[in-house]
Amino acid sequence: MNKLLFPDLIVDSIRDINLELLNQNHIKGLILDIDNTLVAWDVKEADKNSMEWIEYLKNNGIKVCLVSNNTEDRVVKFNENLKLYAIHAANKPRKAPFKKALNYLKLKPEETAVVGDQIFTDILGGNRLNMFTILVTPISPKEFPFIKVKRWLEKIILKQYYKSKK
Repeated sequence: MNKLLFPDLIVDSIRDINLELLNQNHIKGLILDIDNTLVAWDVKEADKNSMEWIEYLKNNGIKVCLVSNNTEDRVVKFNENLKLYAIHAANKPRKAPFKKALNYLKLKPEETAVVGDQIFTDILGGNRLNMFTILVTPISPKEFPFIKVKRWLEKIILKQYYKSKK
């Protein structure tokens, strides 16, 4: 199995990502997915949970950038209260949006973690640039049909991932 599809870490929620974890891995910045990572895909604005967590990170010196495959309207609306660097229509797992995020954050790949709910976009994209990758359990089971197909493939990859950790 291609290790580019394996995350460095799997967590249930963004709240499982704390300063201790980031410091242990020498992480100074995060590239965050929005849909089903920070909020359910049909939630239009940042909720209290994601806003508090991002503020906690920023108040402790962690730089943050949003990178989403979603539309400009979606990303701009979500980012209204957060006021973060944000990249829309990213076409993850392409390298370009991740490089652009690194440029915004003024960080090196090894100082940056990618956090997202999808292996074929977030994890693959981050791993292609040797960033630390964190797979988050999707917030909502309600998803578009083509995402559900990818979830089936992700289950196969995750079985191999857990086998390799034994």
